Amino acid sequence: MKSPVVLVGIGEMGSVFARGLLRTGHPVYPVNRNTDMAATAKILPSPELVLVAVAENDLHNVLEQLPTAWHARIALLQNELLPGDWQQYGYTHPTVISVWFEKKKGQDVKVLIPSPVYGPGAGLLQTSLGSLNIPARILASEDELLFELVVKNVYIVTTNCAGLVTGGTVSELWSGHREFGEAVAHEVVQIQESLTGRQFQADDLISAMLKAFAGDPDHACMGRSAPARLKRALQQADAAGLAVPRLRAIAAQQP
Repeated sequence: MKSPVVLVGIGEMGSVFARGLLRTGHPVYPVNRNTDMAATAKILPSPELVLVAVAENDLHNVLEQLPTAWHARIALLQNELLPGDWQQYGYTHPTVISVWFEKKKGQDVKVLIPSPVYGPGAGLLQTSLGSLNIPARILASEDELLFELVVKNVYIVTTNCAGLVTGGTVSELWSGHREFGEAVAHEVVQIQESLTGRQFQADDLISAMLKAFAGDPDHACMGRSAPARLKRALQQADAAGLAVPRLRAIAAQQP
């Protein structure tokens, strides 16, 4: 029998990974809110992987409480994820996947583009997802991972914030409101640079974002979390002393 994988969070996204892992022969041990992780780590001190698939708001609490024995085996997949999120808790080399597929209740998986993954467990995640016909591509370096994480953040924050004004789909945003969308994206890139302490070519990030647009042109710009993402982006901009006039204009238009 292959080594087990601990799955922290068993919602829609976690269920996808669980199916893939089971198909490739890895027993899956679920951890939910009521599970004593310290006790579980004594039973399973050396799992193949500890995949954290909790909601974004629960991530930091899990990272803070995860047993030390599991630190070197952790894998992360949350949105709006950056290295500082795990480094502040002492994690040095996690497996990280930037998920570019959707799983909603009552619906099958919808792939936009292949999901980039990096770290010790990258091969396992690629194989497991591949068993479900979900493509993933393994990255070669931490720099590539950082770029891909920022691309995902630019995609999410740009479409959510711009969508508060335009509504519609990502293809409609770019075909009918391109100047506005580009202005918002450039401000989001500035925020990402402040959060990472790195500089990026905005055009490269936007080009990568547009590949995801092409992967699902009918994807809605604005989800339920859009107002919270706008609020968080402005808090990050304020902390960095960034003007971000388009984002502030969007906020001024909200009820």
